[in-house]
Amino acid sequence: MSVTLTDQDKSTLRTAAYGAVSLLAAADAAGSPHRIATQGSIALTSATGLVGHVLAARSRDIDLGGKSTAELADRVLPALTAAMSLLKRQAPAEADNFRSTVTVAVEAAAQARKGEPTPTMAEMIRKITAALDAA
Repeated sequence: MSVTLTDQDKSTLRTAAYGAVSLLAAADAAGSPHRIATQGSIALTSATGLVGHVLAARSRDIDLGGKSTAELADRVLPALTAAMSLLKRQAPAEADNFRSTVTVAVEAAAQARKGEPTPTMAEMIRKITAALDAA
């Protein structure tokens, strides 16, 4: 069975995945946010399947702007839940793939920081996981 995602669906997936990495980088602004963002992004571009194709596509449809981490979270956390919902409806195996891809990216991003994740990062990881599981 072939799954066709709309441009909006693809944008939601990209915003959710890359936004999760951005949230983690924002949670460690005083540490090494660039290293965190780089490692998380590498993990996302290493994804396979439909999710991998969507995340690897060159696109300008990701809007991760905002003046604060709260504004970013207001956009990204609902996108994570929406992405899981739409994939569960249209391609259940890809929902599992998306969840594991984002989880690996978040873990890779967290490990990019020397030492243990800060309490702020740990809390952001909890919020990301909760948004993935809310669908």
